Amino acid sequence: MNSDTFIDHPYLAVVIAIVISLVGALAIFALPVAQYPNVTPPQVSITTTYPGASAQELLDSVIEPIETQVNGVRDLIYLSSTGSNSGSVSITATFRIGSDGRANTQDTQDRVNWALPQLPETVQREGVIVQEQSGNILMAMTLYSPNRSYDTLFLSNYATIQLKKRLSRIPGVANIQIFGGSDYAMRFWLDTDKLAAMNLPVSEVVRAVQNQNLLVSSGAVGAAPNLPGEPLKYTVRTRGRLTDPAQFRDIVVRSTPGGPQVRLGDVARIELGGESYSTAASLNNQPAVMLLVYQQSDANGIAISDACRAAIAELSQSFPPDLACGFQYDSTEFIRASVRDVAVTLATAVVLVALVTLLFLQNWRMALVPTLAIPVSILGTFAGLRLLGYSINMVTLFGLVLAIGIVVDDAIIVIENVHRLMVEEKLAPREAASRSMRQITGAIIATTLVLLAMFVPICFLSGITGELYRQFGVTISTAVLLSAVNALTLSPALAALLLKPDMVESRFFLFRWFNAGFGAISKRYGGGVAAAVRRFLPVLAVYLVLTGAAVWTFHRVPGGFIPEEDQGVFFAGIRLPPGSSLERTEEKVAELSAIFKKLPGVRDVLAAPGFNILNRTPAANNAFLVVVLEPWDRRLKRGLSAAKLVREAERASFLVPEAFTMVFEPPPIPGIGTAGGFNFVLENTAGSDPDALGAALDAMLEEVMANPKFTNVFTTFNLNCPYLKLEIDREKALRLGVDLQSIYSTLEGTLGVNYINDFNRFGQVYKVELQAEPGARDTMEKIRRLHVPGSGNTMVPLDSLIRLSLHTAPEFLSRYNLFLSAELQGSPAPGVSSGEAMSELEAIAARTLPPGIDHAWTDMSYQQKLAGNQALPVFALALLFIYLFLAALYESWVLPFSVILAVFPSLLGAAALLMLTGIADNIYTQIGVVLLFAMSCKSSILIVDFALQRSREGADASAAAVEAAKLRFRAIVMTGAAFVLGTLPLLYASGPGAASQRSIGAAVVGGMTCAVLFGVFLVPVFYRICRRGAGG
Repeated sequence: MNSDTFIDHPYLAVVIAIVISLVGALAIFALPVAQYPNVTPPQVSITTTYPGASAQELLDSVIEPIETQVNGVRDLIYLSSTGSNSGSVSITATFRIGSDGRANTQDTQDRVNWALPQLPETVQREGVIVQEQSGNILMAMTLYSPNRSYDTLFLSNYATIQLKKRLSRIPGVANIQIFGGSDYAMRFWLDTDKLAAMNLPVSEVVRAVQNQNLLVSSGAVGAAPNLPGEPLKYTVRTRGRLTDPAQFRDIVVRSTPGGPQVRLGDVARIELGGESYSTAASLNNQPAVMLLVYQQSDANGIAISDACRAAIAELSQSFPPDLACGFQYDSTEFIRASVRDVAVTLATAVVLVALVTLLFLQNWRMALVPTLAIPVSILGTFAGLRLLGYSINMVTLFGLVLAIGIVVDDAIIVIENVHRLMVEEKLAPREAASRSMRQITGAIIATTLVLLAMFVPICFLSGITGELYRQFGVTISTAVLLSAVNALTLSPALAALLLKPDMVESRFFLFRWFNAGFGAISKRYGGGVAAAVRRFLPVLAVYLVLTGAAVWTFHRVPGGFIPEEDQGVFFAGIRLPPGSSLERTEEKVAELSAIFKKLPGVRDVLAAPGFNILNRTPAANNAFLVVVLEPWDRRLKRGLSAAKLVREAERASFLVPEAFTMVFEPPPIPGIGTAGGFNFVLENTAGSDPDALGAALDAMLEEVMANPKFTNVFTTFNLNCPYLKLEIDREKALRLGVDLQSIYSTLEGTLGVNYINDFNRFGQVYKVELQAEPGARDTMEKIRRLHVPGSGNTMVPLDSLIRLSLHTAPEFLSRYNLFLSAELQGSPAPGVSSGEAMSELEAIAARTLPPGIDHAWTDMSYQQKLAGNQALPVFALALLFIYLFLAALYESWVLPFSVILAVFPSLLGAAALLMLTGIADNIYTQIGVVLLFAMSCKSSILIVDFALQRSREGADASAAAVEAAKLRFRAIVMTGAAFVLGTLPLLYASGPGAASQRSIGAAVVGGMTCAVLFGVFLVPVFYRICRRGAGG
């Protein structure tokens, strides 16, 4: 690119810059905002119920057939499932990141259809639901009656009919889950004593309802084909399905000629009740219905949140009196706050870079040139993000913050060189700008291409790591490319326009002090670099020590993956002793809710007794709490971080010893798992014996609990759930003429819930269900008093046909990739990284697990294990690409080493600052190190390029290296200081997203500081050695 064109036609350069800025500004409003790029693995959930079935029966009859078919579906990475004693089945298929969620759902549905003929008839009637779902709880809202005018049954059905239907239509919503109450159902509460007195079996009641509550198509009178001349046609309508409890009461159950009729109302209490009574919900211990909104994996959470709030605001206009709906938890609040904080950091960085530029250039005209480069490059980058389909997220914003210190470099080089020529050679601004561009255009293009080459290898990485690296790299590359265009067009044009030949040195006292100090440093540096080039062997020894120290220090930095953030919420899972009733669970949940609500920094406590959030199954002795915290600006001033409040909640939970409480933060990337920390899975690969798996888990858990590297360790696997074993004397039953099927139907219709058929009301389809009155099934003795039909129209006491005994069995059973499994969850102890914790867990597993018991990782831990240590190959490939490019540029295989070798001391600064701040080597620090390599090379090229020009003019390699180092010293220090100060706000970040900001800030601040301090001495030495080695 010929810069003289733009020097001669400055309006053209200005217009190009304005167009880039305007297009970028428009793109900002069109870009979606998210916390992260789309790095969540798509998930498909498969759910069904088999009332009355045990966990083992569910595994054998439902989960096994479905998983056998679904296993191996395209893009599947792992399959997990749970069967609960409540009769619920939950299977989750997790797919490769980037795969099509809708295609995954369709493929899974096809496989499930293949399995349907193998499933029990009851399961087929209940239905198998296949739907795309994210594990990310996007929002939690409650519907409640402030004055308690409505019960939870009304609230839950109002939520289903009015709210869920509307919210489910919002694009990106995967599912709405409602806790507390249930759908309506026509409930028949049987009086078992009356049934026995009337010799009326349960099966006869069921048949009567089936025959008298059904859809009827009665046809029409006069319908075609008809007789000629038929003038009218009439549709015949008759009452089929019943709709009202009174109509069901009139169902004739038994009628004998000349005898009395027995109606359903004579033997049962009929009411419009709930389909299920297995869960409850509360808001700050006030009865409520909780709605959880889940988003699809590729959806934009902020857009969904805005749409949900707008929909509820509209619907609330027609709420009945004393009904309210509130949004207690919204995960996008953290996204908005963290993005807002990074945007503030971005603005702060712009100001700091501008001040550094003014300090070094000491003239507003000169400082204006590189300062104007910032908005042009940054705004233009937004246009690039829009074209590539990216979003404004934490990663792209980090790229922009770091780019601020980079995009001014080229403009600083231009203006500094133009000014030098004006002073040293007494050239006019236009002539100085033209000659300056002939000198430095090659260096600008070279440094730009080096930066771009640095990010080429990361485009080929896969998984979460690859996507995060890729979006960061594209952001930086776009900004740098625009910066180079700006430096070759706008900067020389402005230099020719703004600079004056008679500019006098500023007399401002701060500038004079700075010049005096920097002049002394420059003089000492000139002497030092000359001595270093002459006596290079001691310098090489120091270099080897620095490199060794960098490698040693980096190995001492604990490994991590994604830093956990204060997201303004934490969760609690509660488990009471096996066999505890829902009422007992509700009492303990109320106690814990009151305790948590009193913790400083807590705003709301949402509770859902009767549900296990970790494996997403109903369980009467389980509950989960959503503890919503006050805004960050109010909490953090008092030192109340989410991590601290989690520890406080753990200690407070001991006040309710009967309830085992697991307190955990959300996962760092929404949608990947339910909890932060690690997710370790034990698999019984040798069989399906839960006892063997439980013994292995206990042995490992004992050692893990005693290990100081772990905290908050727990498992939901439990073998000791009490159950009644009912054995039928089949021979005696046959002798008495009792059909086994009548025994099963009696048990199902009294102890369980017998789903008979459906009815219509409120424009919905609801179930008709039959069950004994609660008082008829609350003890073992009540079971014995049941009767079943025998021969000769007699009723046989069930007690004479059965044996009852109390046993224990697993509360629920899980499988992982088709093997019986148990999950171990927890968090690394303070000061321990996730990588250390995972390595320690694997070591414990190797010592304690017997043959036949294997282990695996799931959720975020799976992704971390999958990513492995990609940093080292990425660093190596990045340096290789830079080396090959420099070899082509310099036409030498040796000279590129004078640039490459200067990279390694920067690692020492990065590692040292990470250790001092206690930050783990995570994905953000690795991104920072990749950028460090590029920045170190860029500074080195400035010296090498000038030295090479002098060498080609005939200067000795040593003299050329010293002259180039002295000439470029001010520019290198200025660009280095601008970069370090521009990224310094990241290092001192607080509030939402602070952990990620500090991670990347520590790496680049520490690394770039060392890169400048050591590089200005090492690069001239390396140039001398390599130039002579290349025969120069």
